[in-house]
Amino acid sequence: MDLSIRNLVKRFDRLTALDNVTLDVAHGSFVCFLGPSGCGKTTLLRVIAGLEDANEGTIQLGGEDLTAVPTRARNFGVVFQSYSLFPNMSAARNVGYGLECRRWDKAKIGARVDEMLDLVHLADHRTKLPAQMSGGQQQRIALARALAPDPSLLLLDEPLSALDAKVREDLRVEIRSLQQRLNLTTIMVTHDQEEALAMADVIVVMNKGAIEQIGSPRALYADPKTAFVADFIGRMNILRLDESDRGNPSFGGVALKVANIENAANDARALGVRPEMISLSDAEAGGENTLPATVSGITYLGNITRIEAVSDAQPDTPITVELHGASAVPKPGERLGLVIPAEALRVLA
Repeated sequence: MDLSIRNLVKRFDRLTALDNVTLDVAHGSFVCFLGPSGCGKTTLLRVIAGLEDANEGTIQLGGEDLTAVPTRARNFGVVFQSYSLFPNMSAARNVGYGLECRRWDKAKIGARVDEMLDLVHLADHRTKLPAQMSGGQQQRIALARALAPDPSLLLLDEPLSALDAKVREDLRVEIRSLQQRLNLTTIMVTHDQEEALAMADVIVVMNKGAIEQIGSPRALYADPKTAFVADFIGRMNILRLDESDRGNPSFGGVALKVANIENAANDARALGVRPEMISLSDAEAGGENTLPATVSGITYLGNITRIEAVSDAQPDTPITVELHGASAVPKPGERLGLVIPAEALRVLA
């Protein structure tokens, strides 16, 4: 069933946490709400779950209006950052608790608990208490508990943020695999861009209670529409354009050729370019879209070497370049040219 959100507004006293949010979530998709703290992503998830009431707008699932439907009647699975397991109950009892509340037959509860524990690869831990399990195992139990009632929608509120990096990486692969196997519509809140890029079919980037841009991970990375999205998803050099003659963009007096700028030329305020798209040349070579610059810093990151350079065009706007593999690396203080392909530049609102 598709989820439809229309003109949703949520206020807390004078603060507008959600500002006219409209969104469609297709059945079976994995959607990430991505944004910084305070952008409204968790509030939106809580309103969908029925844990908060909206001031305005509607939420429909498969055409059914959920506005007046209480949380317990929505049949949504929810997994929180803090696991929220009962410390005095075994793993099996935690998984089966929601089914007991729904008055399932005991035999069916037992079979379903076994199925869910197998699903998250924790059948051997059924008698353990939460304190006897690792953080990753506890979160798997929380996920199994959320999946046990066969929910129509799975809601994940930063479920991996309390885990260490290796466990987090492994668990996100497991969650995504489970979601695809079950074909379960899933919405996850995260502030981790790598997490969103790795897991989502669709990313909803939020800022100040509103949706900034919606798209697939690949589309948002390749073609951000605003400076906020460009800066939040991956690394992006943002080149603030000179005020005069935006139809022929220039950066610090250096004319820049931009592919496909015709429709946005007069609205362009900034251009964005990913660090890996910039190449280096001799400082005196010149050429189209080449900015003379001085290397100000080098960071070695294994398969990537990150170079910070200060351009002559705008010395107060450092430009980042990423070299992959065993490329020749310049030294701090070295003069060079930053070559920016016209097709790599993106017009940003």
